[in-house]
Formats: sequence, structure tokens, C-alpha cells
Amino acid sequence: MSTRDTPPQIGDLPPIGRPANSALLAIGVTTLDGVAALGRSALLALHGVGPKAVRILETALEERGDELPG
Repeated sequence: MSTRDTPPQIGDLPPIGRPANSALLAIGVTTLDGVAALGRSALLALHGVGPKAVRILETALEERGDELPG
């Protein structure tokens, strides 16, 4: 699946861009809980997920009272 075929937003994730969505979909992560389980380091290791996407995800987690582990 190309990033062109990836939806602009998945699950309860905030809009983070198609490349980041594609990377998360490839490993089966479609929720903020799944993102939190991965942690910052694992997210940044994914091709297509950069610092901006991680900041957006971290903010979304903080807004619901969670945090993104290192």
C-alpha cells in the first residue's frame, strides 16, 4: 500500500500525516494506546515517523492524561 492509499487519519490518532499513518498501520497500531505502548524511541525508529508526528502524538496523549514513554 502506498502512502497515497493511506487514510489521512486512523483510529483515535490525531492527524499526523500519511507517511506516519502508513508506518503505524504497517505494524498494526491504530490507537493512542498502541502508540503509548511503543514509546518515543520505537516511534522514531519507524520509517515515516518523524519528530513532528511524535510531538503531535505526545500532545494528544498528554491531553487525555497519559504520557509517551521514552
